[in-house]
This record gives sequence, C-alpha cells and structure tokens, in this order.
Amino acid sequence: MAASTSVTKILVVCMGNICRSPTMEAVMKAKAQAQGLTLTVDSAGTINYHEGNSPDKRSAKAGQKRGYSFSGITSRQVVKKDFEEFDLILCADNNNLADLQANCPPAYLHKLHLFLTYAGMDVAEVPDPYYGDGDGFELVLDLVETASDRIIKALNSSS
Repeated sequence: MAASTSVTKILVVCMGNICRSPTMEAVMKAKAQAQGLTLTVDSAGTINYHEGNSPDKRSAKAGQKRGYSFSGITSRQVVKKDFEEFDLILCADNNNLADLQANCPPAYLHKLHLFLTYAGMDVAEVPDPYYGDGDGFELVLDLVETASDRIIKALNSSS
C-alpha cells in the first residue's frame, strides 16, 4: 500500500452505488473518525441506474447492526471531475476498475486501485451481494472492515 499524507479525499466505487460502495463509505468514515483522521470519503457507481436512491436496505441493515450510519448516502455515478478531485479512487472489483480506467484521463490513472488490494488483502475483489442472501452482505462488511482498518492505519502512520 502506498499511503501518503496527501490522501485526504477518497472515492469508493462499485457498479450501482447501492451495496458495496455505500458500505465502504460508511465504514471508512466511521473508522477514520474513530482514529481522529480527517478524511473525506464519498461513494459512486460506474452506472447511473440507481441515481438518487438510498443504499440497498439489506446492505444498510447489515451495516447498521454493526453501528455504521448510512445517513445522507445516495447513489450517484462517477463523473469526470472525480478523477481530479479525489486523491485516491478505490474500486470494489476488476470490472469497476476497468470501467474507470477506460474513462480516466491518463494524468489520474495512478489514483485508481482495487479497494482490497490497496489494503494489502489476499482477496482482490469485494463480491457483489446484490443477488444473494444476507450472508453476502455480512461477508462484504467483514472484508470492508478489515481493509478499512488497514487503510486508516496506513494513512494515520504517514501523517
């Protein structure tokens, strides 16, 4: 992981921005705040199908059971200015990463990474729980919590 003191704004991305990336946003915000790290975290999707919608109820319910707030999170699509505005853009899976790489100006490609790989995890992708059952949402939370802890620790140690 190549954390640096210049990372103050992180964008987390999945396909629809209703399951994985809202979970990544809620967990990252809570963990940064708990560690006293000033960090702006936002989420977006590679598609606009769910634009303006709240997070998936199953995703929010699983996260809220663990104490995370999904308040104020609504789905939006990644826009061109995000590539410039955010210091780090972390994707849930390889498809999301490829979609962003195809649309990212070359000067900002270095900001794009897989969320779990950036955190030094052995698993590369956050699985999409949308079409599964409740266990998928719990697995997403487990992975996101571990990765977020690692990312926050690295950012804290570099500041």
